[in-house]
Amino acid sequence: MKVDVLLGLQWGDEGKGKVVDVLTPKYDVVARFQGGPNAGHTLEFEGQKYVLRSIPSGIFQGNKVNIVGNGVVLDPALFKAEAEALEASGHPLKERLHISKKAHLILPTHRILDAAYEAAKGDAKVGTTGKGIGPTYTDKVSRNGVRVGDILHNFEQKYAAAKARHEQILKSLNYEYDLTELEKAWLEGIEYLKQFHFVDSEHEINNLLKDGKSVLCEGAQGTMLDIDFGSYPFVTSSNTVCAGACTGLGVAPNRIGEVYGIFKAYCTRVGAGPFPSELFDETGDKIGALGHEFGAVTGRKRRCGWIDLVALKYSVMVNGVTKLIMMKSDVLDTFDTIKACVAYKVNGEEIDYFPYDITEGVEPVYAELPGWKTDMTKMQSEDEFPEEFNAYLTFLEEQLGVQIKIVSVGPDRAQTIERYTEE
Repeated sequence: MKVDVLLGLQWGDEGKGKVVDVLTPKYDVVARFQGGPNAGHTLEFEGQKYVLRSIPSGIFQGNKVNIVGNGVVLDPALFKAEAEALEASGHPLKERLHISKKAHLILPTHRILDAAYEAAKGDAKVGTTGKGIGPTYTDKVSRNGVRVGDILHNFEQKYAAAKARHEQILKSLNYEYDLTELEKAWLEGIEYLKQFHFVDSEHEINNLLKDGKSVLCEGAQGTMLDIDFGSYPFVTSSNTVCAGACTGLGVAPNRIGEVYGIFKAYCTRVGAGPFPSELFDETGDKIGALGHEFGAVTGRKRRCGWIDLVALKYSVMVNGVTKLIMMKSDVLDTFDTIKACVAYKVNGEEIDYFPYDITEGVEPVYAELPGWKTDMTKMQSEDEFPEEFNAYLTFLEEQLGVQIKIVSVGPDRAQTIERYTEE
């Protein structure tokens, strides 16, 4: 058996949570391979709305194994709050959720360091979520991290050493803070975590594959926020691309099967950083209002713009995408004209590839297509799609070189249409 990978192709917030929930019935296992509670996956079904931060989105489908992989960073306090809310709504977790011993723990001082570093940067700040993600991955890479498995081995000693080191850094930054409440909630989260099944996830996943089980690997954030291939330095601290599934779960590259790439029919970004197709006019405001573009974790308003096919082609390439999934098609239902960025103009020269730096001097070159001016939210099959919408899909497929297999026409699980079903 091979693992299939599902990931975002833009700057995050593409709607991965809903798609994982839709696809999960086809799989035995859902495994999260990177990121932390800075990534919010919103799911809506049966009149309820859920936001997942650390727990894989397959948790709502009973009798599935859900794995938090070694590439994830976990905040015990936030995990406890998220898990208790899910259990209170009738979704049992303890028998469904396995946590890698090699996943790194976000410490209370990591969150304070995050705020201190951002404050020190002033106008050059990255716009982090303040969840301590960056400092945790920094400790991981510098070999100073505390891992889930450490809870079972000399934990107090390892935590105290990490805390002391962080407090020394904070002292050098002259940053004032109060650790009391954060640490209290965090230690309660550690006790709560002990109720869950800690695993050597690389062994577990490979044994499941050996037994013929199907596995879906779930990414967080988006490709353009990848630490290596995103719009650096305005990126997250982990590998959000398909290769991250190998390092974040312990599966070999030759075990990768389908790669599902998710994108919105337009484009958004949260926080600071370059965004070539961003709109600063009424159209951008309208897209944001219709798409309810506010961060699931931070509540921050998302910046909105037309779809960027230069960046999207780049994402398709580095991930080896085999199937595309388009979200929020319905948000564009009322527009007379739909635009798509097909090239960049840099210093007067037109290019159709994603360059080393897009921080300044990049002007989008647009193609224009007629809008479909039709309410698509009640549609249940591709046979109902208006001609103009089909033309938009065809245009995107020609540009990207990959078929769009799934189209979302609303936030609910039921508002999901599969295409090319005759195959």
